[in-house]
Amino acid sequence: MSGPTNGTGASERTAAVDATQNGGRVTMQQVAAEAGVSVSTVSKVLNGRYGVSSHTSETVTEVVNRLGYEASLIARSLRNRRTNVLGVLVADFEPFSTEVLKGAADAIRGTGYELVAYSAGGRVDEQVGWERRYLSRVMGTLVDGAVLVTPTVTDVKYDGPIVAIDPHTGRSPLPTVTADNLQGGRLAVDHLLGLGHRRIGMLTGRSDLVSARLREKGYREAHAAAGVPVDEALLRLGAFEPEQGRIGARELLTLPDPPTAIFAANDLSALATLEVAAELGIDVPGRLSVVGFDNIPDSALADPPLTTVQQPIRQMGHDAVEMLMALVAGEEPADTHPTLSTTLVERRSTAALKATS
Repeated sequence: MSGPTNGTGASERTAAVDATQNGGRVTMQQVAAEAGVSVSTVSKVLNGRYGVSSHTSETVTEVVNRLGYEASLIARSLRNRRTNVLGVLVADFEPFSTEVLKGAADAIRGTGYELVAYSAGGRVDEQVGWERRYLSRVMGTLVDGAVLVTPTVTDVKYDGPIVAIDPHTGRSPLPTVTADNLQGGRLAVDHLLGLGHRRIGMLTGRSDLVSARLREKGYREAHAAAGVPVDEALLRLGAFEPEQGRIGARELLTLPDPPTAIFAANDLSALATLEVAAELGIDVPGRLSVVGFDNIPDSALADPPLTTVQQPIRQMGHDAVEMLMALVAGEEPADTHPTLSTTLVERRSTAALKATS
């Protein structure tokens, strides 16, 4: 049985305290010095091994907590072949990925897992294939598995499970979590058609995203179901980016015969449309109705508050991480390609079409 020893000098304990006070990383050697035990005893306590008295274990634990010792993830993975850390890899930190991360945090609460978020920084020149580069840096050493948020490619294979949220290539060999984008596109346009609008513009999303193509398909299917022809002149690229959304919205709203309503493929483009309308002196919803997609928090704070299609982004993050934890544990999820429903959230950016004299 290992117990406190008297072989550790006061100078070593003082060095341990000085290191923590000066912001240095606490080492296992410093914990041992402060607790008056050997490094092997500290290791046994941290790893829950036998051969340590309860008194010694309590002493070491108290020192670990007081000094803030934490084994490095790499050392932990080499020792245990597990880090108990899950990764969420995103192209950039923006409203969609932020909501995903909130859901991921919900899922790990109370599980003993930790979460690390890794961003590609939104580099345009690395827009395609970024996940391959960054997975190679974290899988197997820093994390036990990863969630990829809107990955550009899904033919990735690494030493550990991977789950994709809203993949650019749609359904893939990887487990995926997506929202019903086709349903959402139809809900948005059905709402506008029901208000009497017939000249409905659209700011489309990115062509490499299946979700964007499905939202446009919903736009077209809603028109067809209502017997209203689609005017191709009323479609502009929004690309899910605010600046491109502004460009597309300005082009639509300055047409000789502008649309009376615009469906934007995401909320960022819809919010940009509201800004352009205000700049042009176009009243929303008096002269123009606007519908977005996503229901990010900013949509409720817009002026006027934005009518939008809610995809359960936070739930998608939660469900993806739950699936990932099951895969890490060697379990097979019941459904590896769930599609979550979308709903329309009506606010004050849409209104019935006013009759023209």
